[in-house]
Amino acid sequence: MILVGQYDSPYVRRVAVTLRALGLAYEHDRRSVFADFDSMRQTNPLGRIPSLVLDSGEVLIDSNAILDWIDEFVGPERALTPRSGLERRRALKRIALASGGIDKLGAANYERLLRPGPLRWPDWIARCVAQATGALEALDGESWDDHFDQAQITTGCLIGYVELTAPELMPAGRFASLDRLWQRLGARPEFVATRTETYALPGGRLGG
Repeated sequence: MILVGQYDSPYVRRVAVTLRALGLAYEHDRRSVFADFDSMRQTNPLGRIPSLVLDSGEVLIDSNAILDWIDEFVGPERALTPRSGLERRRALKRIALASGGIDKLGAANYERLLRPGPLRWPDWIARCVAQATGALEALDGESWDDHFDQAQITTGCLIGYVELTAPELMPAGRFASLDRLWQRLGARPEFVATRTETYALPGGRLGG
């Protein structure tokens, strides 16, 4: 398998963490959606990441679809998202909050980091940041145990993305429950191996 995309994308990272957690070997294609856009479109017509190229040559796109395939591939006993019932609904809610937080923080980052200064929309940035903060607040209110699943993986990738691009959103002590969760998740080998110190941007990189 080949995982396409850089680890500064929390969506690429959650696929990579999942593959590593389940012991599924992959090659890492580090093409950038900015620097290698035309090439990326040959893999995914949308020019987006992640993509997962299977050994058969089939290309899976979108992290949700990729993670669904991984769960199916490893079977229900090893799947990282519960298959039914209350546990599945709870996990999907947490995943939706975490992925929604990533979406909104990403939108704010694109507006403030990519759009030319005179064209930036401060009210839109503030709204997106408020939505991302709402996700963090809701996730901080959840009761997190030691069961490592897709909800924890995606939440960990959100926290890592905040740490990389907007650490001011999570000052020490503001989200005590998430701080404890990240202290545990961030030390796991899957997260250590996919950590990045910089955020790729066209024409340069933002330090994390």
